[in-house]
Amino acid sequence: MANNGQDFPIEEATITAIHQAFSQNKLTCRQLVDYYLNRIETLNPILRAVVEVNPDAQALADVADQERANGRQLGALHGIPVLVKDTIGTKDKMGTTAGSYALVGSVVARESTAVERLRKGGAVILGKASLSEWYKLRSIDHLPNGWSARAGQGVNPYVKSADPCGSSSGSAISVAANLVAVSLGTDTHSSIICPSDHNSAVGLRPTVGLVSRAVVIPISSRQDTVGPICRTVSDCVYVLDEIAGFDPRDEEATKRSSKFIPQGGYKQFLKEDGLKGKRLGIVRHPFVSSLHESTVAQAFERHLKTLREKGAILVDDLEISNIDEILNPHHSGEITAMLADFKHAIPEYLEGLESSPVRSLADIIAFNDNNPELERTNEYGQDGFIEAENMQGNEEEIEQIVEHLDKLNKEGFEKMMEDNKLDAMVSPGTMAIPVMAIGGYPGITVPAGYDEHGIPFGMLFSGLKGTEPKLIESAYGFEQATLARKPPLFDSPEWLQG
Repeated sequence: MANNGQDFPIEEATITAIHQAFSQNKLTCRQLVDYYLNRIETLNPILRAVVEVNPDAQALADVADQERANGRQLGALHGIPVLVKDTIGTKDKMGTTAGSYALVGSVVARESTAVERLRKGGAVILGKASLSEWYKLRSIDHLPNGWSARAGQGVNPYVKSADPCGSSSGSAISVAANLVAVSLGTDTHSSIICPSDHNSAVGLRPTVGLVSRAVVIPISSRQDTVGPICRTVSDCVYVLDEIAGFDPRDEEATKRSSKFIPQGGYKQFLKEDGLKGKRLGIVRHPFVSSLHESTVAQAFERHLKTLREKGAILVDDLEISNIDEILNPHHSGEITAMLADFKHAIPEYLEGLESSPVRSLADIIAFNDNNPELERTNEYGQDGFIEAENMQGNEEEIEQIVEHLDKLNKEGFEKMMEDNKLDAMVSPGTMAIPVMAIGGYPGITVPAGYDEHGIPFGMLFSGLKGTEPKLIESAYGFEQATLARKPPLFDSPEWLQG
C-alpha cells in the first residue's frame, strides 16, 4: 500500500517495522498519522471504535519528525500513534468521559501516569478509543458490549453481527482494523482480554499494580489494571516496557508490583523458542469441555500439538477448586464487591477533577434520568449505578466477600499452579477470565484462528502475579509458531452479510 508517494505498507506494520521505515526515510510520522486519521474518517462511522481524535495529532507528528531529523530519539515509541481508552486521563484538548455525556466538559487536573509515560517514550496520542460505557457497570446485564452514548455501538471488524466484547472494545477494534498502530485499554474483569480475543488482537492484562491507575476512571483498586492491546505480542511488550513501574500517585499497588519488573525490561523475553521447557496447565472442565466439538475446540487441540512440538510440557486434565463458583461473578460475590469499590472510588475521582458537571454517583444517576434520550436509559437502564449508590452500612459484608474471593484464589488457581509447578495455564477463548480478575493475575491472549463463521478466537496464557516474563515467552513462542492473525477484509462475505 503506497502512502503519500512512499513505498511502505502501513497496514499491519509493527513498531519495529515503522521505526525501520523512519530510519530509511521511507515514512514520516506525519504520513503515518495522516494515514490513520484518513482510515478513521473512512471506517469509524461504521466501526464506532474512536470517540474523538486528538486535534493536535498532526502537530505532534511534525514535532516527532523534527526531533528525529535533529538526531533526537525519545524512546521505543517515538513517533508511534497510540489510541487510549476514553477512561484514561489526558491533559490536552480531548475529554475523558467513559463514553458518557455526563462527563463531557470535565477536565482532569493532570495527565494519567500511563499517558505521561507514553509521551515520554515519544508516542503520539492519536485519540480516545470507545468502550462499553462506564465499563458496563451502569447496567451489567443490559448494556450491550461495545456501546456508549458518545460513540454508539462498536462493531466487530471481522463479522458485523459478532460481539465486539468489552469494555475496551474500541481499543481492540482500532488495532484490528488498522485505525492505529497500538492502543491502551483497561481491565477489571474482562476488558482487555475479551475484546482482544473477539477482535483478533493481542491483549496483555498486567498484574494489578504493575502499571499505575492514577487519573484513570476507577472501578476497583483490587482488580483494575491498565495494559496494551496491539496486533502482535512484541508491540504489547514494547508498550508495557514504557508504562510499567512505581508511581507515588498509585503508591500501594505499584510499590507491591514494581518489584516484579525485571532488570532490562520485558523485551528480553521475546524469544522464538520461548515455549521450550514451559510447563503449561490445561483445565479441560469447563474451559475446553464447554466447547464440545466446535471449530474452536478442534483448533485448540491442534494448537496443543504445536505447543508440544515447540518443547512445552503439557500438564493435562487439571482442576481448579470451586471453579463453577469462580466463573459466576454474581455467585462468588465479585460483582457486589466491585459495585462497593466503585461507590467509594468514583466520588474521589470526580472530586479530583479540575472541573466537572458531575461530582458524585448521585449526580451521574440524576444526569442520566434527566437525559434519557442521550444515554438511552429507558432502553438500557442504570440498575448497576443505582445498586452501587444504595449500598450503605454493609462494610462487614464486603470484607467477608473479599476474604472469600481471596480464599477462592488461594485454594483454586494458586494451588493448582503451585502444586503442578506450572509456568502458565493455557485455555481457549475467554472463559477463564474470572480466574484472573478476582486474583489480580496477569494474562495474554494471542489470535488463534477463526471459527466457521469467520469470528476470531484467541489462546489465553495466564499465570500468577508477576509472571509476565514466562507469559511473554509462552505467548510469543506460540504466536511465532502459528502466525494465526489476519487483518479483517471489509469486502468479505462475512463482513457484508454479518
